[in-house]
Amino acid sequence: MRYRLIVATALLVSTMLVGGCSVKALVPPNLRPPENNNSGLDQAKKSLQQATPCCSTFADFSFQDSLPWRPKKFELGPGSMVANLNGDRSYFLSFSLPRETQMPYRVAVKSELNGRWLRASYLFAPTVVLLDDAFQPIDSKDLSLCEHMGWTDDTTGAFGSVDVTDNRARYLVLYSSAKQQAGNTYWEQSPAAFSAEAPVKMAAAGTFKVPHGPDGTVWIGMMDKAYQDAQNNAICAKPEQGNGVLSTLRDAIPLPGIGSDGDKSNAAKPAASPSSTNNTNSSPATNDSAKG
Repeated sequence: MRYRLIVATALLVSTMLVGGCSVKALVPPNLRPPENNNSGLDQAKKSLQQATPCCSTFADFSFQDSLPWRPKKFELGPGSMVANLNGDRSYFLSFSLPRETQMPYRVAVKSELNGRWLRASYLFAPTVVLLDDAFQPIDSKDLSLCEHMGWTDDTTGAFGSVDVTDNRARYLVLYSSAKQQAGNTYWEQSPAAFSAEAPVKMAAAGTFKVPHGPDGTVWIGMMDKAYQDAQNNAICAKPEQGNGVLSTLRDAIPLPGIGSDGDKSNAAKPAASPSSTNNTNSSPATNDSAKG
């Protein structure tokens, strides 16, 4: 019976191949690697350019929403409001800042990977602008994002932050500048670990430059302990290569018999003989005993 099942399966596969079906057709779509890594990003850029901007100055924005007391999730993409700032389009969020919070304080920002496969994913890279009462910019910053893979969704993603130190700050705008949208973020993570499905022909590990895109999932709010710990432990760039663990330990903690190269060279030199100066300082022998 088992033999018949194996033969029937083989005949079915052969028939599908002869009929023009490839092996690729046998793999479910959610398990296939992306054919075009940039297809999702290109479509997102096209959708943004086709959207109708609502605002061209910060004074046009609505600031009815208060900055969340802890990071809150927001989806930026088709259907979100679009601003046209200095000729560059971007989805945006706008908030009024808390008046009762003591200065300075920190605002946490996190972007999530947009895409099923790491090599075909991109990030919304935020730009944060602080405004005064007259909606005039006080400070503007393109946030540098750092990757952290935590145990929960709250502590997984690309983290950044901005400090609010000016007492004049009343409003905050989050968008993505043209420079940010043209950049990328360092990412050190296994594609297999990122995908919830079993990958097909994916590398086991590696480092990547995740491109920035115009839309995506963003978290923003007052910094809390979970986000601060994640940012403190995040990877911002490829670590520099050292001289090795043993060399580092030898320099940091000198041990008997494991000295530095300088100590070895000094130990190899022969011991110096007593100098003539020391001989002259010693008392010469007297002939008093010969005297009668």
